[in-house]
Amino acid sequence: MHPRQVELGKIVMDDPDIASIAMNIGGSGRAGNNGNMFITLKPRNEREASAQQIIARLRPKLEKVSGARLYMQAAQDVRLGGRPTRTQFEFTLQDADLAELNDWAPKILAKMQTLPQLRDVATDQQTQGTTVQLKINRDTAARYGIQPQLIDDTLYDAFGQRQVTQYFTQLNTYKVILEILPEMQGSLESLNKLYLKSPLTGDQVPLSTFATWSTDPVRPLSISHQGQFPAITISFNLAQGVALGQATEAVQKAMADLGAPPTLNSSFQGTAQAFQQSLGTVPLLILAALVVVYLILGILYESYIHPITILSTLPSAGVGALAILMAAGFEFSLIALIGVILLIGIVKKNGIMMVDFAIAAERDEHKTPAESIRQAALLRFRPIMMTTMAALLGGVPLMLGHGTGAEIRQPLGYAMVGGLIVSQALTLFTTPVVYLYLDELNNWFSGWGRKGDGEGDETVEHGTVKEAAE
Repeated sequence: MHPRQVELGKIVMDDPDIASIAMNIGGSGRAGNNGNMFITLKPRNEREASAQQIIARLRPKLEKVSGARLYMQAAQDVRLGGRPTRTQFEFTLQDADLAELNDWAPKILAKMQTLPQLRDVATDQQTQGTTVQLKINRDTAARYGIQPQLIDDTLYDAFGQRQVTQYFTQLNTYKVILEILPEMQGSLESLNKLYLKSPLTGDQVPLSTFATWSTDPVRPLSISHQGQFPAITISFNLAQGVALGQATEAVQKAMADLGAPPTLNSSFQGTAQAFQQSLGTVPLLILAALVVVYLILGILYESYIHPITILSTLPSAGVGALAILMAAGFEFSLIALIGVILLIGIVKKNGIMMVDFAIAAERDEHKTPAESIRQAALLRFRPIMMTTMAALLGGVPLMLGHGTGAEIRQPLGYAMVGGLIVSQALTLFTTPVVYLYLDELNNWFSGWGRKGDGEGDETVEHGTVKEAAE
C-alpha cells in the first residue's frame, strides 16, 4: 500500500497548482488497504484553475497507477450529514439480507459507472478480503509435544509485532519489536519457513509437518451499518457541467431499469439528501415570500388589485436570473436562491414607485388612470434608474470576482445582475399596461357590486311605498 500511495502522491505533486500533500494509511477503524491524502492548493490568485478543474485534469493521470485508486473531492466548508466517503455525494443501499445486499451492490455500482452524469463512482463494500485458515493435525503435533498455544505464540512472533523488550536512555525510549522481514509478511511461502522447537526432542520442526493452510473462503474486511441494517454506500462526483438534480434523476432511473427487489432500500444521504428535501421546500419558500409581500402591499394600498400590479414585475426578474445562471453554467444553488429572494425586494420597488404616484394623482388631482400612470412613468423614471443601477453595479463585483471564495459568491452576483437587467428593460413598459388593465378590472368589480346594491335598495324602497299605499 505504501509504495502505491507514494507513487500517487508524486503524480499529484507534479501538478503546478498543488502546494503540498499529507498522507496516512488506515486509522479511524478502517482496513489497512485504505489511506487518506490531504491536498493543499496554492492560493487562488496564484493559480488559474479551480479545485474541480484540477481534479478533472489529475483524474486520467492517476488512473494509470495499477493496484490503487485515488478518489478526490473538493473540501466542503459545510458537510450535511452522511458519513466520510471517497467522493462527494452518497447513495446508500440497505437490506436485512446481507447476501442479497452483497449480490446487488456490485450490479448497481457497475450501472452507475456507466452513467455519463457521474464521475469517480466508488463503494465502501469490501467483501473480497483474503483470509488464511490454518488447520492443525493435533495427533501429529502431539507426537512432537507441540501444543496449540505454542503454535499461536510462534505465529504472533512472526506476524503480530510482539514487543520483546524496551530500552531506556536519558533522552529516549527504544522498543524492540519481534517480527519476520517485512517483505516476507505478505507471502504464504513464509509459513513454510517457520519452525517450532519440539519440547520432547529439542529439534526444530517445520510448521508444515503438522499444519495445513488455505486462503479459502474470502471474507468481508468490514461491514457498514446504517441504523440496524447492513448498508453499502456508493459515492460519486459530478461530471463537468452537470447539476446535482440531473445526477439524482439519472441514478433513480438506473435503479428503476435494474428492477432491484423491494427489500433492497436505497436513498441519498448527506448533501444529495439535503438537495432532494430542498426541492420541495424552495418553491414553498418563494411562495411564502410572495404571499407576505402581497399582504403588506394590500394593507398599504387598501386594495386587492394594485398589489398584483406591483408583483407583475417579478416574473421578468426571475426569468432573467435563471437565464443568466444557465448561460454562465451555474447551478441553481442556495446562493442563487438567496439572489432570487433578494430580487423580490429590489425589483418590486419599481412598481411601488409608479403605482404609488399614480394612485396619489388619481386621488388628489382627479386624473384618469391613463394620465396618472403616464405621469408616474415620466416623473419616476429617474429615481427608478438610479436605484436599479446602484443595485446592479453593486452586484457586478460579486459576478466578476476571482479571489479566494469567489466561486460561492458568483451565483449571487449573476442572479442579481441578470434579473435587474431583464426586469428593468421590461417593467418600465409592462407595469403601466398591467396597471390600466387591472384598474379596468377593479372598476368592473366595483360597478358590479354597486349595481347589486342598487337593485337591493330599489326593491326595499318599492316595498316600502307599496306598504304605505296599502
